[in-house]
Amino acid sequence: MNRKLLCAAMLALAVAPVPVLTQAATEEKEAAAATAPNPAEFDKQMAQALENMKTMQAQMERLQATKDPQERQKLLQEHWDAMQATMGSMRGMWGPGMMGGGAYGKGGGMMGGPMMGWGHMGGYYSKLTPEQLKERQYMMDQYMGMQQNMMNHMMWHQQYLQQQQEQKPAPKP
Repeated sequence: MNRKLLCAAMLALAVAPVPVLTQAATEEKEAAAATAPNPAEFDKQMAQALENMKTMQAQMERLQATKDPQERQKLLQEHWDAMQATMGSMRGMWGPGMMGGGAYGKGGGMMGGPMMGWGHMGGYYSKLTPEQLKERQYMMDQYMGMQQNMMNHMMWHQQYLQQQQEQKPAPKP
């Protein structure tokens, strides 16, 4: 009798997946909410990154004005450090999902492993509401300008490094 009761209970659990489906749907909604864009936090981090960009621009202006090789070297190092800090803050702007911790962070994309096309992002975007998509677009528009500015600074930095290399006297044999 106990055996029949145990088998019936196991069979009832096996054919009653409703709580499991409910749990999966709840987890999916929570995951979408966790990866949804947060424009307020993004704006706060963007303001900090813009301040860093102003600092980097001032460093470049001082670099252009100086003729002292030691001062130039010091400014190049300060500019490099500012670029690194700004890139770090830019990486963290997105939170989980698009560019921070999700698609690019743990094992996928850029330096975390192979990634081809946008197929990996389909699930992410399909879970966002129309309002969240608008927020994501706003953030992307802001970010792209920042990214272009960062690329300009990288190019200027490289240019000044090359100039400094060319100005050094060649070693005597």
